[in-house]
Amino acid sequence: MEKIVKSGKRKTAIARAILVKGVGKVSINKKDHKTFPEINKLKIEEPLRITKKILGKTEFDVSIFVKGGGEKSQIEAARLALAKSIIEFTKSKELEKAFLEYDRNLLIADVRRKEACKPGDSKARKKRQSSKR
Repeated sequence: MEKIVKSGKRKTAIARAILVKGVGKVSINKKDHKTFPEINKLKIEEPLRITKKILGKTEFDVSIFVKGGGEKSQIEAARLALAKSIIEFTKSKELEKAFLEYDRNLLIADVRRKEACKPGDSKARKKRQSSKR
């Protein structure tokens, strides 16, 4: 049985997707994605809907494990891992092109990270006020 493992990152959230042949179930941290709040559910379903539109079917089950980061970052990381694993499974150039046209972040990770603190200061940008009187 073919098993595909792909990962996705967003800020400090890291997701690992395990895709196997099946009937189209998607679970995140062992919870069905349909139990999530509406906006998060729709974000996760985007790659699935595009796949169904291009190929006409989704014949795989995906288990996604996410840790770190906040709720939105975890959803973005899971979405990236899901899309990457679908491309690996289907090996479809047309689907890959459709993902990139819809949203580049479906296949390419957002590499922006938190800016480092500057020496002698507690924050990255805002400086402390001083009154020189």
